[in-house]
Parts: sequence; C-alpha cells; structure tokens
Amino acid sequence: MVKYIKLLGVFIRASLLTELEYRANFIAQIFLGLLWAVVVWVSVLIFFAHTTTLGGWEYAQVLIVVGMFSLINGLIECMLAPNVKRLIEMVRLGTLDFVLLKPVSSQFMTTLRYTRFNGIGDFSAGVLTIIYAFGQMTYRPSLEAIVQFACVFLMACLTVYSIWVFIATASFWLVKVNNLTELFRSIYDTGRFPITTFQGGVRFFLTYVMPIAFITTFPAQAFLGKLDAATTLTSVAIAAITFIASNRFWNFAIRNYSSASS
Repeated sequence: MVKYIKLLGVFIRASLLTELEYRANFIAQIFLGLLWAVVVWVSVLIFFAHTTTLGGWEYAQVLIVVGMFSLINGLIECMLAPNVKRLIEMVRLGTLDFVLLKPVSSQFMTTLRYTRFNGIGDFSAGVLTIIYAFGQMTYRPSLEAIVQFACVFLMACLTVYSIWVFIATASFWLVKVNNLTELFRSIYDTGRFPITTFQGGVRFFLTYVMPIAFITTFPAQAFLGKLDAATTLTSVAIAAITFIASNRFWNFAIRNYSSASS
C-alpha cells in the first residue's frame, strides 16, 4: 500500500510539471472549471426563485449537495477522465503491453497514471460552496457528523472510481467509449439535486442501480447530521461491491486481451 501511495505522489508531481509547461492553458482550464460550477449553482438558484424547498431541502442545505457534486466532478476531471482517454489509445495502439510488463497493478497504472488539473476549479468551487452554505445556516457539524461524512465521502469517491473502471475496461471490446462516459455524465448531472427530488423508479435507479444518491446526497446528509447508520453501512457495502466487481471485470479483460501490436 505504501508503495502505491508513493507512486501516486510521483505520478501527480510528474503530471503537474507537464501541465505547467503550458501555464496559460492550465489557468484557462481552472477558470472553465470554476465557470461550470457557477452554472450548476445558478441552475439550482433558478428553482429556488419559485419555491422555498426542493425535495424537502432548504436552499442552504441543497448547496451542500451542489458542493458535493462539484467536489466529485473535480475528481472525475482531474484523475478519471484523462486516464480513460489514455487507456483507449493504449488499447488501440498496443502500448498497453508495456504497462502489463511492469511489476505493479495494471489497473492502478492505467486508471491513476495521469492527472489533469483542470478539475481544481470544480474542486475549489465545491469547497467554497460548502463553506458558503454553512455560513447561511446556524447549524455547525459535530465531530460525529464530520467523521461520518469523511467515511461516506470516501466511499463515494471509491464508488465513482469503480464506475469509471467499468467504463475504461469496456475499451477492450469497444473502439470508443465516449458514448459511455457521456451517458454517465448525463446521469451524474442529476446529482446536483437531492435524491428526494425524484420519485418512483427514477429515485430507485439513482439510488441502487446507478448510485448517484450515495455520491452526492448522502454525503451531504452526513455533513448535516441527518444520515442514519444503516445508510452509512450501505454506502460502505455499495463501494466495496462496485470496487470488487470492477477489479474482477478488469482482470477478466486482461486475461482476454490480445495486443494490437502482436
């Protein structure tokens, strides 16, 4: 585990040095991330121009969900999306062979090797949104709520990572997986709203089939001290199941991989 943490640090530093070679582009990407976060915020503000609650959530509480949405989107933009794009090229060109020969996990190397820092804008906007939201409330999270949030948020990150591993692995059979990434992004856009906004089959789908609720709404509830222990344990179970399933799917793909260069 320590070896992989050190490797991840090396990967991030190398990627940062590469990004800083084109500083104007680096700054522009961060600005665009911030701009997108503002668009998300405004889209929620439009709803509250016509109502005082959204799915039983008040404005400041919904902003916590918006903050979670931006934080996870920053993770996707920084680490997940760039590596899926690289993997597609490696499979097409046959250069994945060089990764498979290295004495480390091929899944780790292909899904976390590259970092794009354009997601810093989203991540920063998420943090600022959450700080602003708490500034609008008299509530302050207790130590128990903070610990519960940290646990659920970590599980949310692991769940998102696992979903993107599934998408990346599909590139072994599909020429392009752009449609899959766009499909996920379209579904993920619902995460800017509390899950209670949706009803019936849509709510079930966004909770247990594509667990968007466990990625944005439930971490926000934990921060607000409103998440029960059962849901917290369920988030751990879903993260574990999706991670194990994605790892097995990856290993299955590797066993059936035929290099384009051989």
